[in-house]
Amino acid sequence: MGTTKIIAEPGIQQVDMEREFDAPRDLLFRAHTDPDLLVQWLGPRDEKMRLERLEARDGGTNRLIFKGSDGNDHGLHGVFHGTPSPEGIVQTFEYEGTPGHVSLDSITFAVRRSRRLTTIGERRGAGRPADMKGPSPAPSPA
Repeated sequence: MGTTKIIAEPGIQQVDMEREFDAPRDLLFRAHTDPDLLVQWLGPRDEKMRLERLEARDGGTNRLIFKGSDGNDHGLHGVFHGTPSPEGIVQTFEYEGTPGHVSLDSITFAVRRSRRLTTIGERRGAGRPADMKGPSPAPSPA
């Protein structure tokens, strides 16, 4: 695996991350959209994730719950914008512990130097729900 590059400019509510993987682009896309694969890698290593909903389609919603080291559940939910594809994914995320603070994530899967070396470029920006297209779905009852 290659390096991870993170750029966070002062005064800008945006973080750019770039990571290289020795894996085909289609596999990395599936790792973001296949529920069985997503739960294997997303989130802190010491926390168990439960995927309540993952509708990887334009307008589809998702909800993830992490069991924190404090024993409490920590939920995130969001909406897919556009149809996710091996070229990229655009989606919102909102941490339910701080409602009203929405992150808009844009993930690009780009093949570099060879078929197997794929770079994931992710741009994460912060905003308010009114700034994002589409509603954030209400969390499901626990």
